Amino acid sequence: MGEGKTYFPGRVFMVLGTFLLSLLLYIDRVCISVAKEPIAGELLLTDKQMGWVLSVFALGYALFQTPSGMLADKFGPRKILASIVTIWSFFTALTGMAWNFVSLLIVRLLFGAGEAGAFPGMSRAIYTWIPMTERGLVTGINFSGSRLGAAFALPFVAWLIDSYGWRTSFLVLGIIGLLWAFLWYFLFRDNPEDHPYLSDREKEKIVNTRQQDSKDESASQLTFGRIVQSKNMWLAMGQYFCSNFTFFFALTWLFPHIKSTYGLDNLEAGFYAAAPLVFGALGNWFSGGLSDAIYKKGEWRSSRVLPASIGFALAALGLLASVHMETALGAILFLSLAIFGADMTLPPSWSLCVDIGRRNSGAVSGTMNMAGNIGAFITALLFPYLQDWTGSVETFFYVGAFFNIIAIFLWLRVRPEKPIETY
Repeated sequence: MGEGKTYFPGRVFMVLGTFLLSLLLYIDRVCISVAKEPIAGELLLTDKQMGWVLSVFALGYALFQTPSGMLADKFGPRKILASIVTIWSFFTALTGMAWNFVSLLIVRLLFGAGEAGAFPGMSRAIYTWIPMTERGLVTGINFSGSRLGAAFALPFVAWLIDSYGWRTSFLVLGIIGLLWAFLWYFLFRDNPEDHPYLSDREKEKIVNTRQQDSKDESASQLTFGRIVQSKNMWLAMGQYFCSNFTFFFALTWLFPHIKSTYGLDNLEAGFYAAAPLVFGALGNWFSGGLSDAIYKKGEWRSSRVLPASIGFALAALGLLASVHMETALGAILFLSLAIFGADMTLPPSWSLCVDIGRRNSGAVSGTMNMAGNIGAFITALLFPYLQDWTGSVETFFYVGAFFNIIAIFLWLRVRPEKPIETY
């Protein structure tokens, strides 16, 4: 970028890259939910087996969060993000070649492991590239990409599967991922100071306004043992478990739940199920902007705690109200409120990880995301099992509301101004 008269922030292009990554991440992730019926029909799978297929992704994703975050801290988000997108795109394409329950289970486990480093890698890039006053909004933009990707994927993948079959659909998505990985590697740099097309003015602004290392911060890599000794880390993990428990219902069982409960066809269910995800994107933008506005007033702690607490309260309310709706539209309206609220918790959660993790924000955010995806793993399994045990889906929504209320109390003890080494 040159030194022209009009100043345009070059970091916008970095955020565009991570936004598109987030978009792709969830298009690839949610397509298995849309393809549930044709896959189960062709491979002769029961609902409980499909529950394992949906949840095993979250298990692989959770287990590799902290290691992949540490790799992003050590080798930089340029190499790590390009590598993991290549890996997960390969397993996305390989999903279309599954021939039975076991092969599908293994591929989806490895697909989850491949996706694990995406958001920790983004967090590490945000620490280096983004000023403190923009951290909440940028995080919100990135996660809105995941929600818009999932929302877009529901009707689009439904159409793609109806037109070309589920096997071809997974192959197409895998090829798109490889293209992103190629572009990211050649256009991104780990440090803005090293980017050949960034203006000197832009480099100076980023360096002067991003979070600075504390004088006593160790230059060595943070160990996992030290991470789990932190109170902030355990609070972040607990509340994110609760957040993901709510949101991952929208990615896994919402589509088949809405379709079967209200007698909808594939395309109708796709559009209905997409609505909460669009509201999730709006929740990310609103919360990110609110977080930055509060931070600019000098209220660092409130900028994280307040948006998250409001979000969890809305999520609990939406889940409880949705079970009493007699129409698909009524249920979707309240589930949209729930997902709006659940996604309000994301910008403060991931900003908190960068706040306390700093140069180790990849490892810290990965550890939080590990706990969150244990919640996702439980969600995908608990929904069909609770329905089978109780004969109703209502119990699942009551459990989700309970977790959201617990998360509010966890946030009240968070201290974002204290590094992970001290609290």
